[in-house]
Amino acid sequence: MNVVIRRAQAADVPRMLELVRELALFERAPEEVTVTEQHMLDAGFGPDPVWVGWVAVVDGVIQGMAVCYERYSTWKGRRLYLEDIIVTEHARGHRIGERLFRTCAAYAVEKGYSGMLWQVLDWNVDAIRFYERFGAAMDPQWVNGSLGTEQLERIAST
Repeated sequence: MNVVIRRAQAADVPRMLELVRELALFERAPEEVTVTEQHMLDAGFGPDPVWVGWVAVVDGVIQGMAVCYERYSTWKGRRLYLEDIIVTEHARGHRIGERLFRTCAAYAVEKGYSGMLWQVLDWNVDAIRFYERFGAAMDPQWVNGSLGTEQLERIAST
């Protein structure tokens, strides 16, 4: 199996979005993916990109990806947020996820970030074990909060 990890390119976005949809299906929330290909393209390769990514190309086909972005902590400074690492089911077991994770870590070091963060669903024991292999601390104390577009619009209009 020939695996090449390289920086994502604009032409990769359609395949990357397919992988995102595959992950959403695995996480039992396929209807939650509302991003469009154009939005993902603009957000990664437009005039003001917000994410950086890498793809794992296996025998000429993208079989994995990692997407990150800069986050700022008033306590820790600039940090890298790992949004997703995705490896297709049939390409797992070949350390592709590990290579993508190490690439993200190297990028964080190169940029001088004070750390890297991510989220894992509490039932995804395979992912938790994966991160713990690297010595990651899994924090059970913090509760995630979010607002969608409708809530933001309602709050902004009052």
